[in-house]
Amino acid sequence: MLQLTQKKAVITGAGSGIGKATALLFGRQGAEVHVLDLNSDEAAATAAAIKDAGGQASAHVCNVVNQQEVQEVLQGIGQVDILVNSAGISHIGKADNTSEADFDRVFSVNVKGVYNSIHAVLPLMLAQGKGVILNLASIAGIVGIPDRFAYSMSKGAVYAMTLSVARDYLHQNIRCNCISPARVHTPFVDGFLAKNYPGREAEMMHKLSKSQPIGRMANPDEIATLILYLCSDEASFITGCDYPIDGGFIKLNN
Repeated sequence: MLQLTQKKAVITGAGSGIGKATALLFGRQGAEVHVLDLNSDEAAATAAAIKDAGGQASAHVCNVVNQQEVQEVLQGIGQVDILVNSAGISHIGKADNTSEADFDRVFSVNVKGVYNSIHAVLPLMLAQGKGVILNLASIAGIVGIPDRFAYSMSKGAVYAMTLSVARDYLHQNIRCNCISPARVHTPFVDGFLAKNYPGREAEMMHKLSKSQPIGRMANPDEIATLILYLCSDEASFITGCDYPIDGGFIKLNN
C-alpha cells in the first residue's frame, strides 16, 4: 500500500521542512521525485539524499512566483502525476501593522505561487487523463490566529483554490485536496525563535508547543505521511477535502 512506483511527483519548497520530508518519503515509496526550491543548495541536498537511499530524484531551482519559470520547469519534466504545493512563507503582524510590501510578498509566494504551479501542471494532467494535486493550507486559514493577518489570508485562499480546482476537474480524473497543519517543528521555527527571542528559545519553544492540546508540535515526517496517503491510489475516492492535522487545536482548544 501507499506505493508510488512509476509515478512522477513534483514538490515545491522541497529543500527544507515539510516539503523535504515529503520528498524523502515519496522517494522511499518509489516515486520519481522532482525537487523544486528557490535555494539551489537545499534542492540539491534533498535530491542527493533521495538518490543515496536508492530512489530517483532531480533538483530544479525554481521561483514559484515567476509563472514563466514554473511553466518551463514543469514542461521540461513532462509527465507529472502528483503535484505537492509546499512552498510558502510566514509573516507576523495584524492588519494595521502589515505593510503593503509584506502583504504583497506573502500573497505572491503563498497564493500566486500555488496558482502558478497549478496553472502549469493542469495541461499536463489533462493530456494524460489523470493527476493529483495536494496543497499546503493551514489552521490559520480556518480559525483566528493572533498576529497572522497576511498569512491567514493567504492560507484561506489556498483552501478556496483547492475546492475550486477539485470541482472544475472532477470529471477529468484530477483530484485536489489540501491539509491544514498546526505548528510544525521545522528549521523556520528554530530561526524564528533565535531571531525574535534570543536566549529564550527553549522557553518559547515550550510555550508554542503547549498551544496544541496534544502538548507538542508536529514533526515534518508526520505531515508527510498524511500527504503520501492523499496522493496515493488508496485515496482515489477523496477530492475537494481539507484535512486538519493539528494535535487537537481546532476541536479541543477550549
